Amino acid sequence: MNVVLIGAGNLATRLSLALHAAEVRIVQVYSRTIAHAGKLAAQLGCSYTDKLEAINPGADLYIYSLKDEALPQVLRRVAPNGGLWVHTAGSVSMDVFKGYIPRYGVLYPLQTFSKERRVDFSEVPFFIEAATEEDTLLLQKIAGLLSGKVQKLSSEKRKIVHLAAVFACNFTNHMYVLADNILKENGLSFDLMLPLIGETAAKVKDMAPSDAQTGPAIRYDKNVMQRQLDMLGSDEQKEIYKIVSKNIHKEALRHE
Repeated sequence: MNVVLIGAGNLATRLSLALHAAEVRIVQVYSRTIAHAGKLAAQLGCSYTDKLEAINPGADLYIYSLKDEALPQVLRRVAPNGGLWVHTAGSVSMDVFKGYIPRYGVLYPLQTFSKERRVDFSEVPFFIEAATEEDTLLLQKIAGLLSGKVQKLSSEKRKIVHLAAVFACNFTNHMYVLADNILKENGLSFDLMLPLIGETAAKVKDMAPSDAQTGPAIRYDKNVMQRQLDMLGSDEQKEIYKIVSKNIHKEALRHE
């Protein structure tokens, strides 16, 4: 199987390198930034381009790994061909391909990616969807080369998974950023938080998140909460603290 990769960002990099390691042949990388395309192509041993009209028309699979808002713009400029076109987005419907190509689908790995950090794909859930049963089976086979956790999922259900992932990953990481800022402002290292973060993540593997919740907000300890609010330096930080604390307590009452 010959694969063309359209995009050279975090997800595209880690996914293509994993496919390459699984002996899937990547024949070309496209990126609007030629240096990014060239850097990834060098690792994959393939050609590269920054011109959409130069995309190889003879591949079997085209993986579009782009920003959500960029995908429709790019699709309008790529010549139709006989390959299977898929995107890797969590919040974009499969139907974005309708009218451009008869064979299309989705190959969505549920994970956070960074270019320089390796990922164990064997533990990554893949959600797949395709316009035909034949192409669904093909995507199942491709994803199965990397992971044992491959599942068919509709576009609507995938959007729900992506929304939950924003809370579980992106918002959680932002809380790390806020914690890091507080520590740095006081001459302390974020490394102090790492054992706590590790145990917090480990607990929800064995128990429901609602059962794992601790801290002053769950019991609504007003004295502690007020002292901590007074320590925060900005109104924005205080507002986040209040909203999150209120919601934690509300959830705790709901699960009593």
